[in-house]
Amino acid sequence: MKHITCIEDLRRLHQRRVPKAFFDYTDRGSYSEQTLRANHDDLQEIKLRQRILVDVSRRDLSTTILGEPSTMPLILAPVGLLGMQHGDGEIHACRAAQAAGIPFTQSTMSICSIEDIATSVDKPFWFQLYVMKDRGFIKSLIERAIAAKCSALVLTVDLQVIGQRHQDVKNGMTVPPEWSLSKLFDFASKPAWVAGVLRGKRRTFGNLVGHLKGTEDITALSTWINSQFDTSLNWKDVEWIRSIWPGKLILKGILDVEDAEEAIKTGAQALVVSNHGGRQLDGAPSSIEVLPEIVDAVGSKIEVLFDGGIRSGQDVMRALALGAKSCMIGRAYAYGLGAGGQAGVAKAIETIAKELTTTMGLCGVNTIAEIDDHVLAA
Repeated sequence: MKHITCIEDLRRLHQRRVPKAFFDYTDRGSYSEQTLRANHDDLQEIKLRQRILVDVSRRDLSTTILGEPSTMPLILAPVGLLGMQHGDGEIHACRAAQAAGIPFTQSTMSICSIEDIATSVDKPFWFQLYVMKDRGFIKSLIERAIAAKCSALVLTVDLQVIGQRHQDVKNGMTVPPEWSLSKLFDFASKPAWVAGVLRGKRRTFGNLVGHLKGTEDITALSTWINSQFDTSLNWKDVEWIRSIWPGKLILKGILDVEDAEEAIKTGAQALVVSNHGGRQLDGAPSSIEVLPEIVDAVGSKIEVLFDGGIRSGQDVMRALALGAKSCMIGRAYAYGLGAGGQAGVAKAIETIAKELTTTMGLCGVNTIAEIDDHVLAA
C-alpha cells in the first residue's frame, strides 16, 4: 500500500488481483452505463474556489452522522458480495471502518452473515435491507439486525425492478461462480485470491443460507432470490418496517423531490440521494445533479446523505458544498478491499480523508460545518 496515491491506484490493483467476474460486478453499471459515467463526470464539472492567506491550522474533519460522532463525513455504503472480493470481506471492511471511526453498512446480499460480523467486531454497524416478497423472512432479518445491535437500518428503495448489468450477464456472474474454461484459467492465475476466499467463513449469501427452508443448495437459493424482488413494494411497506424496527431508519435511493418529501412522512431520520451507483435506471440523472434541489426541499427536515461517484476528498467537498451532511462510498472502498483486504479499505478511507483535509486547507476552511457553496468557484 506504500505507493498507492489515489483510489484509481486501488482500482487497478483490484483489477489485477481479483477474477474478472467479481471485479466487473463492482466496477460496472447497467445498460449503456450513461448514469454510471454521469455520476463521475458531473462531480468533476464542479469547480472549487481556491483561497489564500487564511489561517487553516485548525482543520478538523470530525462531524456527526445521525447524531453520532464520526471522525469524518464518510460512510462505507452497502456493497454486495464483498466476501468474494476478499475472504471474509465484510468483516475486514467493517473493522477498517470502525478503526477509522466511521460507519460501515452491511448489505443484505453479503457473503458474511449479520451474526458473523457482529461476533467479529467491537461496535455496532449499520444494516442495509432489501424488502422481498417473503415478508416473514424480512421480518426475521430485521429481528436479527436488532439482536446484533445494528445501530441503523438502511432501507434500499430503488430495486423493485432490477436494471440489467450487461457485463454480469457476459461473465455468467453467480455465487458460487458459473464455471467455464476461461474462468478456471482466470481463477488459477490469482492463487492469493483463491486462498483467501477459501479461508473465509462462507462463499455464498450468509444472511440467506440456513435461514430459508428449501434453499440449502445454490440452485434452489438462486431460484428463490430471482423470484423475490417485489414490484408491489410501496410506501405502506415502509410503515410496516417502521413498526418492527425500533432504531434509526435511512431510506437509500431517493432521486426525486416528490419522493424526498414522501420520505419525511415515514419518520425516517435520513435519506440517501442515490441512483444505486448507476446500476439501476440508466439515463437517470447523476446523484450530484439532483442533490441541491432535494436539499433545498427537505434539508431542514431530514438529514440528507449523498451517494454516487465519490472517488476523492475533492468529491466529498463538492457534495458537502451542495448540502449533503455526509457521503457514502461504495466502489472506492471495494477497490481497496480487492486490492489489499482490510489494509486496502483502510488505505481508501485514509486517502479520501487526506484529500479532504488538503482541499479544505486550499479552500480556506477549518471545519466541516464551514463547508457550503462559498467553497465553489462561481
